[in-house]
Amino acid sequence: MGALTETGKAVFLSYASQDAEAAQHLCSALRAAGIEVWFDQSELRGGDTWDALIRRQIKGCYLFVPMISANTQSREEGYFRREWKLAVDRTSDMAGDRAFLLPVVIDGTTDSEARVPEKFRELQWTRLPQGANTHAFVEHVRRLLSGEQSREPTGTASVAARMSTATTTTAATTTGKAIANAVFSTLNMRF
Repeated sequence: MGALTETGKAVFLSYASQDAEAAQHLCSALRAAGIEVWFDQSELRGGDTWDALIRRQIKGCYLFVPMISANTQSREEGYFRREWKLAVDRTSDMAGDRAFLLPVVIDGTTDSEARVPEKFRELQWTRLPQGANTHAFVEHVRRLLSGEQSREPTGTASVAARMSTATTTTAATTTGKAIANAVFSTLNMRF
């Protein structure tokens, strides 16, 4: 399937190396929906000047998805932290209603304890345990890329939209009801 997104409408996935499996799962779900994704495991080639390439991709992507986890918590240093800083710095040049940062938590890490840039705390976080239950998230990304979603100054969904979809994502079981509930609760909204 060809990419549904136009050039310049790519999504950049940023993650700790220990979270590569969850990042790959999320990348696959987005690509299956025709969304262009910049994912370093498939984009970097031998001989690439990787730092310059990553900086270019962050500067040119439409959405930046930092994946937050216990692994990012445990690392005081890591290249993902540089990616996060570059993305946050880029927001200084953006209109206040422009959605750009789209934080995703892939485990039980809470926003109050997360070691993240303050700018991330201003935004709505999505909970996707181990990168699973991605359908609603992929649809949310599609809406943001197409401009269908209304935005408020921090680049998040309106309060009414947040209230209508606010739930806590729980570990999905194999029952049909739990799977259906997980799809609807994928977008965990914070107030």
